[in-house]
Amino acid sequence: MRQTVFFALCLGSTALLAACNGAGSDAQVQRALKDVNVIDESNLNDIMLTVGDPNEAVAYFQGALQKDHGRVDLMRGLAKSLARVGKPTEAAAVWEKITVSADGTMDDRVMLADAYIRANQWDKAKQTLNSIPPTHETYDRYRLEAMVADSEKNWKKADSFYEIAAGLTAKPSGVLNNWGFSKLTRGDNAGAEKLFVEALKYDPTVFTAKNNLVLARAAQRKYDLPVVDMTQAERAELLYTMALAAIKQGDVSVGKGLLQQAIDTHPQHFEAASRSLAALDANVKS
Repeated sequence: MRQTVFFALCLGSTALLAACNGAGSDAQVQRALKDVNVIDESNLNDIMLTVGDPNEAVAYFQGALQKDHGRVDLMRGLAKSLARVGKPTEAAAVWEKITVSADGTMDDRVMLADAYIRANQWDKAKQTLNSIPPTHETYDRYRLEAMVADSEKNWKKADSFYEIAAGLTAKPSGVLNNWGFSKLTRGDNAGAEKLFVEALKYDPTVFTAKNNLVLARAAQRKYDLPVVDMTQAERAELLYTMALAAIKQGDVSVGKGLLQQAIDTHPQHFEAASRSLAALDANVKS
C-alpha cells in the first residue's frame, strides 16, 4: 500500500510538472515512469533472489531476458537462481557470458569459479581464479581458493587461504567449519575440533558444525557430548553420530550405549538409532 501511494505521488508530481512546462511534458512523464519502473523492477529482482521460489526465479529471469536481451543484472539473477535449483553447469554457462561482456567484473569471475566448483569442474575453477588479479581480495575469492587447494591436497595453501578468508568476513562460521572439515579429512582431528568450536562461537545454531565437532571428538575417542547449545532432537542426532563413529572404530559396546541414549533422548523422532541398535543385537545373537 505504501509503495502504491509513493508511486501515485511520484506520478502526480510528474504530471503537475508537465502541466507547467507545456510541450516537453510527454517526454518528462515517460522518463519519470521509466525511473519508477526501474526501481520497482530492481526490488522485484532482489525479492526473487532471496525469498522467492528458486524455480520461479529461474522462470522470471528467463522471461525478463527474452524481453531485454543482454541485461547483465538479469543474467546475474538467472545464474544465481540456476545455482539455487542445483543446476551449476547451466549457471556456469551464464556466468561465462557475463564475464566476457563489457559489464563483467572480477566478482563475476569469482561467481563463475564458484559455479565450476559446484559442477565438479575443478580445473576450470582454478583457471578462473588464476585469472583474477591478486589485488582483488574478497572473502568469496579466498574461500574458493581454499577449496581448490583442498581438492589438490595442498594443505599449506589451503590453511593459508582459509585463514585469509576468515579474516575478511564478520561471519566466519561457515568458512571455519569448512576449514575444520578439511583438517578432519586429513586426520588432524584435534585441529579440526578447535576450528569447529570456533565456528560455533560465531554462530551456535549451525548444526553441521555441531555434528562435525562430534565427529572430530569421536575420532579422538572422546565419547561425551561437547558443551554447546542443542535441542533435544539435535542431542539425539549427535549421540547417533557419535555412536556410529564409535562402532566404526571398533568400540561396539560404547556405540550401543550411545545408540540407547539417542533413543532415550528423542524416541518419537529418532527411529534410525532404534534400527541400528536392533541390527547390532541381531548380529550378536546370530
